[in-house]
Amino acid sequence: MSDMQPSKDVQRLTISVVMPAFNASAFLPKVLPPLLDMLAEGEVDEVIVVDDCSTDDTAARAREMGTQILSTNRKSGPGAARNLAAERARGDILWFVDSDVIVGKGGAAIIRDSFADSNVDAVFGSYDKSPDGQPWLSRYKNLAHHYYHQAARREASTFWAGCGAIRAEVFRKLGGFDVEIYRKPSIEDIELGYRIRRAGGRIRLLPELQGKHLKVWTLKNVIHTDIFRRALPWSRLMIAREGLIDDLNTSMAERARAVIAGLTILSILALPLAPSYWPVSALLLAGVFAVNWRFFRFLHRNGSTGFAIASLLYHQLYYVYSSVAFVWCLFEYHVLGIRDRLHVR
Repeated sequence: MSDMQPSKDVQRLTISVVMPAFNASAFLPKVLPPLLDMLAEGEVDEVIVVDDCSTDDTAARAREMGTQILSTNRKSGPGAARNLAAERARGDILWFVDSDVIVGKGGAAIIRDSFADSNVDAVFGSYDKSPDGQPWLSRYKNLAHHYYHQAARREASTFWAGCGAIRAEVFRKLGGFDVEIYRKPSIEDIELGYRIRRAGGRIRLLPELQGKHLKVWTLKNVIHTDIFRRALPWSRLMIAREGLIDDLNTSMAERARAVIAGLTILSILALPLAPSYWPVSALLLAGVFAVNWRFFRFLHRNGSTGFAIASLLYHQLYYVYSSVAFVWCLFEYHVLGIRDRLHVR
């Protein structure tokens, strides 16, 4: 937590927790108690769960646990659910928390301290190092999120709504999340971050603001999400409006690692045709471990040697399909002349 002492004005800032939820009944007994404890202690001023037309008993369970309940008229996605809650919320600060994230202790105090600086418009944190999903793919995915967010610049260029907060006045002035383009869970929070920065606002990444992710990833879900909900829409957004940023997983260093990953995989695929070139593949593979050594060590510290190796190798595939998605978006924008495909599948 920051050493900055909040002023009286900051102490009077109220916090509304906003949680969009779709078929989240199984998660609520884990994710709501820490927030309701904060509510009971006066650390936050209201907890709002927005049921996005769930087919289970999400709304009933959240109501029984003591939260305010709002409901969308039709399944509209988390962006629309958050926008609905923002219209009714009383707080000076909107704290967005996903329905599969357990916030860490002291989160409200960390957020309130951060807004002691009147120039700060939004803040966000990261997943912690102990995700609930134990299959190696889930652990890899959530640990990668933690690693990149913890290593990123504190003056952020984007926003993350999994555990992030924004001044309600700023949020409403900017029109909230863009739910016309992003009708499904996608990069609506990243796009909002760009608008905050474009309007002259300041976004802070707070490494101490963390939450435990409960989602269990499958290979199919990971690849679909990475490509269709992240790489394609984010590439289109950067190409059409924002340009590349040197931060998080689009930094210059990450682009260089992506090039090495692509060359390594191409060299391995070419081995059946040119087996005598195996030293090239071996050298490139060694380069993969060299340029990703810090990430590998992080994975090893939070898993096993086998887990770290498997995760790092999969990470090279991630680099490749994300890069291919970006190149495709360049092609459709500059060659095909498609300038309006910011939507997602």
